[in-house]
Amino acid sequence: MKNYNRIDHLKFIIPSLMGIFVFMVPINTAEGVTIPIAILANWIQELLADQLSAIMMVIIVITAIMTLFAKIAGKKALARTPFFQTLFYTSNFWTITRVVAAIFAVMVYFQLGPEAVYGENTGGMLLDSLLHVLFAVFLFAGLFLPLLMNFGLLELFGTLMTKIMRPLFRLPGRSSVDALASWVGDGTIGVLLTSKQYEEGYYTKREAAVIGTTFSVVSITFSLVVLTEVGLEHMFVPFYLTVAFAGFIAALIMPRIPPLSRKTDTYVTDSSTGIDETIPADDNVFTFGYKKALNRAKKETSVYQFFKEGAQNILDMWMGVAPVVMAFGLVALIIAEYTPVFQWLGAPFIPLLELMQVPFAAEASETILIGFADMFLPAIIGSTIEAEITRFIIAALSVTQLIYMSEVGGLLLGSKVPVSFKDLLIIFLLRTIITLPIITLIAHLIF
Repeated sequence: MKNYNRIDHLKFIIPSLMGIFVFMVPINTAEGVTIPIAILANWIQELLADQLSAIMMVIIVITAIMTLFAKIAGKKALARTPFFQTLFYTSNFWTITRVVAAIFAVMVYFQLGPEAVYGENTGGMLLDSLLHVLFAVFLFAGLFLPLLMNFGLLELFGTLMTKIMRPLFRLPGRSSVDALASWVGDGTIGVLLTSKQYEEGYYTKREAAVIGTTFSVVSITFSLVVLTEVGLEHMFVPFYLTVAFAGFIAALIMPRIPPLSRKTDTYVTDSSTGIDETIPADDNVFTFGYKKALNRAKKETSVYQFFKEGAQNILDMWMGVAPVVMAFGLVALIIAEYTPVFQWLGAPFIPLLELMQVPFAAEASETILIGFADMFLPAIIGSTIEAEITRFIIAALSVTQLIYMSEVGGLLLGSKVPVSFKDLLIIFLLRTIITLPIITLIAHLIF
């Protein structure tokens, strides 16, 4: 530790503790136990209550216009700003999605077209409720995310987790960093990290597929949004512990059964040799991890860069997620509200839910498979169910299902991670079957 001065230690310790406090420390309020970031989000929602629908409509419309501009002008048009190039230059599918989202947002805000589009249980619920929550939570989560990501906390945890990841999950220790990045940031961050490390030869095909589909966990931020939507934000701590436990059991089982167990342990190129996880002789696991954390913190020298990255996180979340929720969400809500499709799909689960003594089993069954389209949809549809225990189960299941095509699933298919659409569908169903009984059992103990 002689190579480090007091400033180096403080640069790691202070921001990391601040990040842990903002994202993870439960606080007692008049409404119940919550976390600091949720308090800030509620404050901004109350402050801007009358303007947020208009703000979110404008954000979605601007996203569509910029995406169309990037598509027409070509990728090089935004070459000077790599961040905006990545944000706005997307595939044809996501371009169409954003344009459709903008049309929907304008129709809902100005109440144009059929009532099925702007009704209070369809478009109105999205633009006047869920997107308010997204705006507020993403604003503060994006801003403070670098406290957890950039000052060494992930490096320390990654090193400490090496001895756990190999025997339990048959994965290298650094994969815990992908999981942590997803957990504190966003599932997409985990997928991008995994894809990048697979391309660089750090992971085998099997390891990349397992990490991408099992450890790109839903973030604290998204979990809070889902929980707020079902009116149970005061139960964040038991909820997240339930999600973590169910997710842990799924992570133990999934790598050991097909389709993931059938992926080959070969690298993307023949020259790749993986990573050396040995700890130097003059270090133990903690001191080695601590040194890696200090080295990471030393790289952060600019306050401007901190806030710039925070602002980019916010824009990435607002413009990346809101249009997807608006487009996929509205179509799914119209189908759910005006057709029996999800009743048919959920029907086989009714006897199972009744056997597990879940109140309102028929209503709950409609939410079980809709999560494959988008993670928010089960919470949106389940938010009107009267029984708190049922809303708790729906919210927890939607978070542990993990594979939703509007974000993580779509990103996995677009990445180099070796998984197919069929793989993702099977993994989604297996995760549902594994985690539903665990969540229901814990819910009966809590309520």
